[in-house]
Amino acid sequence: MIMPVREILLLGNPKLHEISVDVLESEFDILPEIIQDLHDTIIEFRNQYGVGRAIAAPQINVMKRIIYMHTDKSYVFVNPVLKDLSTEMIELWDDCMCFPDLLVRVRRHRFCTIEYRDENWEPRIMMLKDDLSELLQHEYDHLDGILAVSRAIDGKSFSYRKQIQS
Repeated sequence: MIMPVREILLLGNPKLHEISVDVLESEFDILPEIIQDLHDTIIEFRNQYGVGRAIAAPQINVMKRIIYMHTDKSYVFVNPVLKDLSTEMIELWDDCMCFPDLLVRVRRHRFCTIEYRDENWEPRIMMLKDDLSELLQHEYDHLDGILAVSRAIDGKSFSYRKQIQS
């Protein structure tokens, strides 16, 4: 059964600056629908833009601390906590589903650890490096109402996607 794709909130929407709340264990039954919505939305975004590896629930107006990552397989991070952020940083052009044609030059930690509960409410720990580290930091920021545009290195750290790709 095809689920409806959720609308992605766009840059300028004040909801994107709100801090999300934890999922309570008593709310476990809401997870499957939210996960399906996140999955369907990221797949549709990929079909339209050719990019998209992860999405945070606030991007589809669900103000819960949930991240969905779809890379080699699907991962669900419920109530994630980033820890052990490295002092070593990487610099990159960051993109976001909330502003799909804009890239922002940011610095992120090269390594980090994320503690979370999975879709079965099991506690998990994942160590991340390089592209997955920056990806989860980006999505984690969404849970705290922080957008990549707020992390721009300087006023010259913005470009249209097609400018960088040409």
